[in-house]
Amino acid sequence: MRTVPDSLRRLGAALRILLVLTVLVGIAYPLAVTAIAQVPGLQSRADGSPVTRDGQVVGSALLGQSFADAKGTPLPQYFQGRPGGYDPTASGASNLGPESIVDTLPDPAVKGDPGRPSLLTQVCTRSVAVGREFGADGRRPYCTADGVGAVLAVFYAQPSYRGAITRVVSVNQACPAAPFVATYRGVPVQCARFGGDYAAGKLVPVRGAAPSRPAVPADAVTASGSGLDPDISPAYARLQERSVARARGISVAQVAALVAAHEHARDLGFLGAARVNVLQLNLALDAQYPLRR
Repeated sequence: MRTVPDSLRRLGAALRILLVLTVLVGIAYPLAVTAIAQVPGLQSRADGSPVTRDGQVVGSALLGQSFADAKGTPLPQYFQGRPGGYDPTASGASNLGPESIVDTLPDPAVKGDPGRPSLLTQVCTRSVAVGREFGADGRRPYCTADGVGAVLAVFYAQPSYRGAITRVVSVNQACPAAPFVATYRGVPVQCARFGGDYAAGKLVPVRGAAPSRPAVPADAVTASGSGLDPDISPAYARLQERSVARARGISVAQVAALVAAHEHARDLGFLGAARVNVLQLNLALDAQYPLRR
């Protein structure tokens, strides 16, 4: 009597296991999850929480989107979300963290070279721009008045940052810019030059005279991890009320009432933060206060 080789028996067992798992995990499980997702109360979430207007899907309550013209200029008649590209096919974070405080300066030999701003400078630049746009104080701690990171490279006469200070450079302000402080501990502060090696200096962020609670909230100057956050803080919404009211020709009180009506408290009273869904707020604006042509 011929016996089946062990290798073939193992192969047969592997194929049977593959078939069983394919039926269970590849067919039965997805069908079961799909069926459960169609239960009333869950269907909308399973379908992506679509938001409709006049029977047409105009977005999702879970995904942020841009309210700008064809050139990317924000439309003043709408509330704006957090900074970000709002591209669902290429979403993601910048991978810049709290230690990203030194810029790569633009190369003066390359026309239009923007350099590579640090996370700190990006936040500072956005804060100045948002403050200017909405008539608020755009100052932030550790930011210069011209919107870059207020960081000094301090050089010492001896290693390990000992001895007398010999030189100080404002590393994020390219020459011929005037440094945000004239002196540091009695030593004149110099502007930075492209290609300069400041690695030997001790990096010293300077807090400055900005208020401890900036008028421009954090979500106005920082993108979310996905770049698709659909919500903004009530503080950022309130900052935009005057601009939206002016663009629509209505009172600030009318806009503020809509913002208050669309403010969601923390989940369960303690999870997350209070928020306003930008898409739903803008749709309510269009419905209640349509633009005057």
